[in-house]
Amino acid sequence: MSAAIRTAKPSDIPAITRIYAHAVEHGTASFELTAPDEAEMARRMQSLLDDKFPYIVAEADGRLAGYAYASYFRPRPAYRFTVENSVYVAPDMHRRGIGKILLDRLIVECTTRGFRQMIAVIGDSDQAASIGVHRACGFVDAGNLRNVGFKFGRWLDTPLMQRELGDGARTTS
Repeated sequence: MSAAIRTAKPSDIPAITRIYAHAVEHGTASFELTAPDEAEMARRMQSLLDDKFPYIVAEADGRLAGYAYASYFRPRPAYRFTVENSVYVAPDMHRRGIGKILLDRLIVECTTRGFRQMIAVIGDSDQAASIGVHRACGFVDAGNLRNVGFKFGRWLDTPLMQRELGDGARTTS
């Protein structure tokens, strides 16, 4: 499938909010239990854009099919070259390659901004599609936090995956 990728804008918030709400209410990609409203999603987006992180959307079949962004992996200064990725796809657009298209572009955007490592914190070890997309984009397993989340009446693992960006650790800045 082809999809047009562009920077997210405020008018995308209703669609982004719907996509994320579905993930929160029906899946384990997010460990949030209550979906945030449009105002909160707009605040989150603006905060990331203000910090110069990439926040992108994919348009396919004439509508917003998914979105992705990078954020701080951890707030401490020594982590300043490491980002965490987030990718969400509209439920009726799953298994059409949208997630990979978004993640591939996010990797390029983060590399261009000088980041050197990207971490995937995947909600639940049963997320085979997400794990597969990350592997297809060059991520490797970096660990698994067992039974750290509780959602839908069960304990959930958090698989960690990692991908080097640009020169990775072969640089001093």
